[in-house]
Amino acid sequence: MAAKKKAAKKAVKAAPATNRVKAIAEPMTKTQIISQISENSGLTKKDVGKVFDELTDIMEGHLKKRGVGHFTLPGIMKVVTQKKPATKARKGTNPFTGQETTFAAKPARTVVKIRPLKKLKDFAQ
Repeated sequence: MAAKKKAAKKAVKAAPATNRVKAIAEPMTKTQIISQISENSGLTKKDVGKVFDELTDIMEGHLKKRGVGHFTLPGIMKVVTQKKPATKARKGTNPFTGQETTFAAKPARTVVKIRPLKKLKDFAQ
């Protein structure tokens, strides 16, 4: 019985350490990202490209005019749409020059906000 417990403890200690990710000095292009994912996952570049295309389609469906208005990439980020109301034209002073000016009216619009989730925030530390 004691031999089994020792073997189990050794198995836990022998588990591989987490994979360390190296810092990347230059931003990658889409082709470089697809190539690296392809090499590390065993998928073909064509398959990885299809995954990106499908992810884009899913996001578009969520964020479209009659969609839910938010999309979550689990653990990484949450993309949310917000409706901004129209603003009227108004008079005021330019904060840089101090001159009186008229600020133009803006129509109502929908803006996209991206909120980082915990895992993404931890990447920066």
